[in-house]
Amino acid sequence: MAKDIIMSGMRPTGKLHLGNYFGALENWVKLQNQYDSYHAIVDWHALTTAYEDTSELKDNIMEVALDWLSAGLDPEECTIYVQSDVKEIAELFLLLSMVTPVSWLERCPTYKEQLKQLEGKNIANFGFLGYPCLQAADILVFKAKYVPVGEDQIPHLELSREIARRFNNIYGETFPEPEALLAEAKVLPGLDGRKMSKSYDNAIYLSDSKRDIEEKVRNMITDPQRIRKNDPGNPEICSAYSLHKVFTQLADLKETEEKCRGGAIGCVACKKKLAENLSAFLEPIRDKRERLASNPDTVKDILNDGAKKARRAASRTLEEARDKMNL
Repeated sequence: MAKDIIMSGMRPTGKLHLGNYFGALENWVKLQNQYDSYHAIVDWHALTTAYEDTSELKDNIMEVALDWLSAGLDPEECTIYVQSDVKEIAELFLLLSMVTPVSWLERCPTYKEQLKQLEGKNIANFGFLGYPCLQAADILVFKAKYVPVGEDQIPHLELSREIARRFNNIYGETFPEPEALLAEAKVLPGLDGRKMSKSYDNAIYLSDSKRDIEEKVRNMITDPQRIRKNDPGNPEICSAYSLHKVFTQLADLKETEEKCRGGAIGCVACKKKLAENLSAFLEPIRDKRERLASNPDTVKDILNDGAKKARRAASRTLEEARDKMNL
């Protein structure tokens, strides 16, 4: 029996951090055996807000591919490709743009938010306005039934559903209306207590060395009220403890919490233990990444093979769409 299809992707902005892993990648790895999975490094999407400087784009694509593969995405179980290598996506984007009202794009929440957030940057262009339509093409070109997303991405997915519905109403049933495949994602705090983010410069990366991790964790913000080692601490407001809850075994976690509250363990010792647990978690990922990075042709072959497989599936959909439109 054929598996249901899922599709998801990430922009190539460089190396991935733990927030990316627990926010999406961990779930993709779990789903790849259950579904016919397509995962795109969406370089065209990266151009919508960063078209002026593409000097690092190729390197960033490779960094994302290395992180995906080292974290467990298996090219034998899923299709991994670079978006711009599947030209059918661009043609379907063009066809879908013919039936997508501009008002639908202008009401997209992220469009308005990013115009404000990136004020002063010249992104008032067609590509940025139209990227939800491109996102719809990413999904619909494989007739994906599900899209693994977080709650914040549901408005985008709803727009893809509306575009599919409008195309079907005009030209006849062609595309399924993709559904959200929600998963409980862990939102990790960064080194400064804010959400882990590359833009905040507070991230721990999947590729960080043991020494990198030790240095970053040593400088983490802990309970600001705790001055001396034997002062009682409050784990609930400590960024280090928030990471302990993810990377420390339950019995050790309980002990760490009790010692912190009782002033029996200092922040230095607590963070040292956290760094050890983090490094142990990342070690197999880091080791695999180093092996892959030493043989980049293998990674390029995986991406090329994925693109060929993706194009075969996409071409069938595109042929049907063109036929329905009498092209």
